[in-house]
Amino acid sequence: MKLFRKILFPLVPLYYVAVFLRNKFYDWSVYQSKSYELPVLCVGNLSVGGTGKTPMIEYLITLLDPKYKLATLSRGYGRKSKGFLIAAPNVTSKDIGDEPLQIFNKFKNITVAVDANRQQGLKLLKEYKPSLEVVLLDDAFQHRKVTAGFNILLTAYDHLYCDDIVLPTGNLREPKSGAKRAQVIVVTKCPDHLSDLEKTAITRRLNLESNQVVFFSSIHYSETLKSSTSSSALADLRGTHFTLVTGIANPTPLVSYLKEMGLDFEHLNYKDHHEFSKSELELIHSKSLVVTTEKDFSRLHTESQNQIYYLPIQLKIDNASEFDRLVEGYVKEF
Repeated sequence: MKLFRKILFPLVPLYYVAVFLRNKFYDWSVYQSKSYELPVLCVGNLSVGGTGKTPMIEYLITLLDPKYKLATLSRGYGRKSKGFLIAAPNVTSKDIGDEPLQIFNKFKNITVAVDANRQQGLKLLKEYKPSLEVVLLDDAFQHRKVTAGFNILLTAYDHLYCDDIVLPTGNLREPKSGAKRAQVIVVTKCPDHLSDLEKTAITRRLNLESNQVVFFSSIHYSETLKSSTSSSALADLRGTHFTLVTGIANPTPLVSYLKEMGLDFEHLNYKDHHEFSKSELELIHSKSLVVTTEKDFSRLHTESQNQIYYLPIQLKIDNASEFDRLVEGYVKEF
């Protein structure tokens, strides 16, 4: 696959010019973008692949939900349905996608909606819930038809956008100059105890605009496994063989964490947003004990869910109080 993408390198300039001109047409108002009469925050990235958008969305929900009537709007990647849809009891990942289902199951006081057309989605969200006060757009940084008032751009520590090039050889959806649209840039998936010296070096490489602020975040795994009906200490798995099932972009940090815990497991690794076949589900449910990610759990648990656990994660942001102040300040001053 890597070789094939290198072969496609001659197409990189063509892709670059096409996306660059598209962005310029929006900047010059040749293409129209719509603003809204309520705070709209966008969480996105420049690259394809996982940068930690869902943990960031969950962080923002936790921050804002107690104070505001909140909704999330995403494309609903991987769903089989079309158009605008509001999450409701008994929905599945085939209806709304993996991440929206995870958020719907986790946060009961917010509205979770999906629509590939974010402009239409925002319009229908307001009609569905006129009292709505804040909208979080998940993965809409390139959706220029909507003008978000506050853009949070994510870039992974081990794959910074400043070190990449555009598709098809690289992983960038648009030229790195697109980062200028963001008010906040968050370097995600950082190692614990990242030194101030390295933070400074990364900040310089990102070449921020004068109005931009950078933050550094890391993922922390829970010490408690959860299922739909029970919980168990992760450490209790020592001496017990289990099966780890992942269908995420980068399972390496989770695998490393479990190995560092001294746990004994086999790993069934599937691609991100993998649609499990009947035979794959039968294989997984034949295992005596399964541990998976929270996102995959929403698709895997069935009547045999008592043998399937997920390991929750939590986003930790360095200088979180300043990050919170910027987000809440935008919402309050809108």
